[in-house]
Amino acid sequence: MLALFPLQLVVYPGERLPLHIFEERYQQLISDCESEGISFGVPTFIDKKLEYGTEVTLQKVEKKYPNGASDVVCMGTRVFRIKSFYPQMPGKLYAGGEVEYLEDSENGIEELQEELLKNIAILYVELTIEKPPIFNIPFVSYQVAHKVGLALHQEYHLLKLRSELERLNYLIGHLKITIPVVREMNRAKEVIKMNGHFKNFDPLDFEDFKL
Repeated sequence: MLALFPLQLVVYPGERLPLHIFEERYQQLISDCESEGISFGVPTFIDKKLEYGTEVTLQKVEKKYPNGASDVVCMGTRVFRIKSFYPQMPGKLYAGGEVEYLEDSENGIEELQEELLKNIAILYVELTIEKPPIFNIPFVSYQVAHKVGLALHQEYHLLKLRSELERLNYLIGHLKITIPVVREMNRAKEVIKMNGHFKNFDPLDFEDFKL
């Protein structure tokens, strides 16, 4: 049985997850992680359901507060699907459940990685983001998933995809839809800023005009 810490966010394998722990049940969970070396799962609470999530391990306790709260850093390891959920594990305050760890195909295509990075660069230019993060090939889709403007349900969909090829194609498809929308918004902003200003129009040539 895996201890569970449901949250309204998506954690990916390999992701560094900082958490502020203040509830008593999760203070107990972190204490058990320290003393017993257990891991726990972070299932995504979405659409009032718990189904998929990522197992994480405690990496470091950054700070402990007098009231028992703490700041901790965890690391995502592998994706699971919940088979059964218990609001409290036996003898514990925190939840737990039986989970099934999911197999994954991690082979990505370098050409798709290059295309994804090219589209990310275009998005950042359109958004005029200063000092954008730098990604080097080879990389995995999880490393960029939080950096391309996905909504929570899109991040969750990505988590459920069990092949790196599928994930790369999904992210590229998202950017191909998002970039034109951002461009149109930028164009609209320029039109709004021009409203009320004197405009210089090129004269129309009516030689080919027909009524």
